[in-house]
Amino acid sequence: MLLGVIADDFTGATDIAGFLVANGMKTIQLNGVPQAQAAVEADAVVISLKSRSCPVNEAIEQSLSALKWLQDQGCRQFYFKYCSTFDSTAEGNIGPVTDALLDTLGESFTILCPSLPVNGRTVYQGHLFVQGSLLNESGMRNHPVTPMKDANLMRLMDAQANGKTGLVAYHDIAQGAAQIAARFEALKQQGCRYAVVDTLDNTHLASIGEACRTLKLITGGSGLAAGIAHNWTESLSDQSEAMQAGQPAPGPTVILSGSCSVMTNRQVAAYQSQAPHFALDVQSCLSEPHYVDTVYDWVVSHLGSTLAPMVYATAEPEILHAIQAAYGAQASSQAVEQFFHRLVQRLQQHGVTNFIVAGGETSGVVTQSLNVKGFYIGPQIAPGVPWVKATDQPLSLALKSGNFGDEQFFTTAQGFIHD
Repeated sequence: MLLGVIADDFTGATDIAGFLVANGMKTIQLNGVPQAQAAVEADAVVISLKSRSCPVNEAIEQSLSALKWLQDQGCRQFYFKYCSTFDSTAEGNIGPVTDALLDTLGESFTILCPSLPVNGRTVYQGHLFVQGSLLNESGMRNHPVTPMKDANLMRLMDAQANGKTGLVAYHDIAQGAAQIAARFEALKQQGCRYAVVDTLDNTHLASIGEACRTLKLITGGSGLAAGIAHNWTESLSDQSEAMQAGQPAPGPTVILSGSCSVMTNRQVAAYQSQAPHFALDVQSCLSEPHYVDTVYDWVVSHLGSTLAPMVYATAEPEILHAIQAAYGAQASSQAVEQFFHRLVQRLQQHGVTNFIVAGGETSGVVTQSLNVKGFYIGPQIAPGVPWVKATDQPLSLALKSGNFGDEQFFTTAQGFIHD
């Protein structure tokens, strides 16, 4: 085993796993840290946690547990995967987890590379952009759990981590891997513990990946995965059957959307005109014990439709703000997550085998509710969103980060389901 990845949510885990597979690494995704030694034949293992917005001490504990398991498997390099929008709570969890991983590995330096240009995430002069807008001016400013109010990655990291953050600016990145590596060394000499790397396109990611060859710990989004995978080309196993193992099979399919991102709102709106859809009522989730029965019956009655039925809590920003004002942001979010937990278990018992899920938090709830231990990685529906198939039961999932995919994502995903 060459590379061990610790991902702070479930969509992020499938995101990076898909890029690793597409770039030649036989990859297995495990949901949570295995409780015992497990026979895993892979070049890379991605451990998906639900640690992005939990209390800092829990995020650190989960991440160090994952690191210990990966070390025991003999991994030679480690990757802390967070969202390409760098979102977490004001106190963390990216900074504290990075510090804990560095300390445990006995390392003093790493990079911060959330960039994913293919999905519009770029960094210039240390500022994170989403589709050409500063992070704090994008839809992420309205995120219901982790709203982002600043785009300066150095400032964000310095506020939540123990060390100093430097910058590898565009003019150094453009000169290639040797110059980037030299800049890493210069920043270390200046007492920096972290380096934000400007990134505008995939050629920059390739150069950054090459410059990271000797780093024990890398942190970032999924975009850098291709460059890291290329560093291991001479050591890779046979990749010919890896992606086929994750191909979804025909079976009852349901769409569940908990994300309130800009793109997911557009995807939900587009799908509403094509297929059966059910909008969740937050007050009913909070106050009606049998509300899940009502929704379950509706879903089952529409499983024979040409396109899969969709249940969604997705809402436009003004509606979301009204819901949070009425019921509280945390209470409403937890009520929806608990609702999806109960609904998914009922649907699994009924025989639903394919779940298309929008939103990182919702994907975590769904995966844990289905008690899936691990995934084979299948074909990519959109950049960063592959189909995955459970290693231990007949289930396939498409776990989509909020702003990933185009407007027809839900329909496109179903086109991959075939014999």
